[in-house]
Amino acid sequence: MPGSEIISTEPATGAVLWRQRIGDVDAEVAKAQASWADWAARPFAYRVEALRRFANVVRQKSDAFTDLIARETGKPIWEARSEVETVIAKVDISVTAFSERTGQRRIDAPMNSRLALRHKPHGVLAVLGPYNFPAHLPNGHIVPALLAGNAVVFKPSEKTPATGAFLVECYHAAGIPEGCVRLVVGGPDEGKALAGHDGIDGLLFTGSARTGLALNRAFASKPEKILALEMGGNNPILVWSTPDIYAAAVLVVQSAFTSAGQRCTAARRLIVDQNLYEPLLAELNKLIGRLIIGEPHADPAPFMGPVIDNDTADLLTESFLELSFLGGRPLRHMERPIDGRPFVTPALIDMTDARERPDVELFGPILQVIRTNTFEEAIAEANNTRYGLSASLVSQDPKLYDQFWANIRAGIVNWNRPTNGASSGAPFGGIGWSGNHRPSAFYAADYCAYPVVSNEADQARASIGVGIRDA
Repeated sequence: MPGSEIISTEPATGAVLWRQRIGDVDAEVAKAQASWADWAARPFAYRVEALRRFANVVRQKSDAFTDLIARETGKPIWEARSEVETVIAKVDISVTAFSERTGQRRIDAPMNSRLALRHKPHGVLAVLGPYNFPAHLPNGHIVPALLAGNAVVFKPSEKTPATGAFLVECYHAAGIPEGCVRLVVGGPDEGKALAGHDGIDGLLFTGSARTGLALNRAFASKPEKILALEMGGNNPILVWSTPDIYAAAVLVVQSAFTSAGQRCTAARRLIVDQNLYEPLLAELNKLIGRLIIGEPHADPAPFMGPVIDNDTADLLTESFLELSFLGGRPLRHMERPIDGRPFVTPALIDMTDARERPDVELFGPILQVIRTNTFEEAIAEANNTRYGLSASLVSQDPKLYDQFWANIRAGIVNWNRPTNGASSGAPFGGIGWSGNHRPSAFYAADYCAYPVVSNEADQARASIGVGIRDA
């Protein structure tokens, strides 16, 4: 990162898209601290209306927003448009979630008193966003945080800062106080400074397990601060006892290669019945060979674009070679079809007889294949990971799904559906190295406010019935 600027380039073309000076973390946190109390004092209905105006602003700017996301990430226009639609839908989903998860309640209590359950905001929450869904994922933290009455200091990924800046501009254009949504442009140093700042009351993070584990250690001595971690996954998809091999292949391709494999819920491991291995791999190879890989605005529309940058593409190709050195048998090599640009082709490698299977999240279109002889072996292999985000079974046998659901270790367990494509109307999160038991999406309300229980009575009435001497 040269000088004092962050420069964003288009992965598909290398053209400079956006540039801005690195921000001042102290100044942005101070502005949020000065603003949040007034925002929190507003009625909930006021905050709801402000966020619905935000949704309308995004709707009005959807074409420009879609184009920006596509250019900055490299993802196809159709996928960028879907991300913008998710940003818009998040508001109404979050309003419902807030009411269901953190709404006010009255509970009867003895002696003519009552228990009141209400929720309060934490104060200033920092949000660290990823590059793969640079609008949708941070927005999934910001909207519920604002609804609860918090102010937010948001640092987007240094790989997608323009999208983050556009998102913040939409909040301000909707009339949400500028002090309540602050933008920090910067790289890892600014991210560390924000995460460790004494002026924040919590951190909402989406990103890699390596960074999430470091944050978990850093917050271990800060129990007064809320920490919500969304990390990655080494996700399995199992194919077992299914007659429709083509449909199974489609589900595998959707799971492993949508977004060029740059989803935390993407399938990294295909675990397959030995008897289905050859027909499934034949169908997979045919289907992968038909996938269109291209720049976001290409016609016909591509299935996937490039990965985020050349460093990532280099790391993926090196990782594929490393898997081969460990004893993996390449079934479909990863190629770089355009010199100098981070386009990569989907790769398949059989790791059944490898001497080691690294338990890492390779964040791109590499699918490792493992053959097993029994379904019990398949489940054991699926659980052979420190992660636990997403898992899927492709099978026509409901008894196998019951067994799979009961034994698999994951926060998202699907049947005859891809591992990815989670709904914002449900909780989203995993176990192990995939999170810290603070699921997001519909359950984000839980970590954006804390419960306050009050025992209340209209008049002071009290007596001591035991242990008192006569007057």
